[in-house]
Amino acid sequence: MTTSEAASQATTATGAGEREAAAGGRRTVFLLAHTGRPAAIRSAELVVQGLLRCGIGVRVLAEEAADLPLPPEVELVEAGPGRPDVLEGCELLVVLGGDGTLLRGAEFARRSGVPMLGVNLGRVGFLAEAERDDLDKVVDRVVTRAYEVEERMTLDVAVLTDGHVVHTDWALNEASVEKAARERLLEVVTEVDGRPVSRFGGDGVVCATPTGSTAYAFSAGGPVVWPEVEALLMVPISAHALFAKPLVTAPASVLAVEVQPQTPNGVLWCDGRRTVELPAGARVEVRRGAVPVRLARLHHASFTDRLVAKFALPVAGWRGAPH
Repeated sequence: MTTSEAASQATTATGAGEREAAAGGRRTVFLLAHTGRPAAIRSAELVVQGLLRCGIGVRVLAEEAADLPLPPEVELVEAGPGRPDVLEGCELLVVLGGDGTLLRGAEFARRSGVPMLGVNLGRVGFLAEAERDDLDKVVDRVVTRAYEVEERMTLDVAVLTDGHVVHTDWALNEASVEKAARERLLEVVTEVDGRPVSRFGGDGVVCATPTGSTAYAFSAGGPVVWPEVEALLMVPISAHALFAKPLVTAPASVLAVEVQPQTPNGVLWCDGRRTVELPAGARVEVRRGAVPVRLARLHHASFTDRLVAKFALPVAGWRGAPH
């Protein structure tokens, strides 16, 4: 998909919830919050009150309800295997929390196709569209549907042993192959499109999306990639090698990391949330995900401005291009 094609997909929010409202049904928003943070609990209370006051239904996970001050009008749902999608019939998923909570919300958003609107209560929050001080604006934009939806690339991940797929997963930010033992290096060979690139020992390798370029891949020394760019990243972690540079490949490329037979076991992490052990000799293949994550956007600010704001970059003295 080209940049122009991706941009054309960022349209004014529509979907099942809006069609339901047009047909006379009640609009519903799903709320996910980091209930361990007092700020998230208070923020959830304000968002719930604002939406209910405007006639929009709110749905919350039953497991979180005990930690939130919720009025009886809020719908509680159980999540788990064999249960219907908890976001069925919802037009939006509002997530209150830090990066970990936003990635948890992305799991629900990808599964359901419902757009996710993140409110950052943590430190950086690149996936978030608003800050805690913007809660009134968030409610107003949800009520008036004054937001747009864009799609973010994901990763499909497969673990192979002896040529057989033994595990599959996905990631929005990154899939990282890492050493399991702190005192030992992980020996790997990296590969792009079926051809070997380099063998080295180190702490591991990060395979990331442009969205994930400001997360773990950034900490490992990878480049910042604008979200509109269609690409995959491969970034070595603390490699003991003369050539172990970050690589930016085509979006259709297949990245692979092979754990060498003589090395200790490794571990695969997907978005830092889901993990599986990698025995010596295992192979991890990473390709562009078949299912994107949809993000609701409130602002038209450029990614450059977002980057400067999130990292508090010094830009004093900038005069801009001559007019």
